[in-house]
Amino acid sequence: MSYAQDLAELNETLGDLIEEAPELGSFAGFVESAEATGAIDNKTKELMSLAIAVTIRCEDCILWHTDAALDAGATHEEVVDALTVAVAMGGGPAMTYAVEAYRVLDAFEAERAE
Repeated sequence: MSYAQDLAELNETLGDLIEEAPELGSFAGFVESAEATGAIDNKTKELMSLAIAVTIRCEDCILWHTDAALDAGATHEEVVDALTVAVAMGGGPAMTYAVEAYRVLDAFEAERAE
């Protein structure tokens, strides 16, 4: 399965969960508004979210925010720079998750290039 398929499955399952537990939709709405452009642009917020995802070791968050950062216009170099900051803040464990994020980045970029 590809990372794009993993992300689609995550989105579908999240939608199913929110349908059964609509109170979670409020949190999802909060996240959406928090990541929208405000004083900080959406791309920067997605890069921040990706760095935090690496630091807290959330694989699905890495998938989600790598895709969102690219959608927001982040370059390969900007994503790698965000991963570097995450490792600086999270140490060795974050480095292993940065490797996973780098794999996701490469896969998403390859899919977009097709």
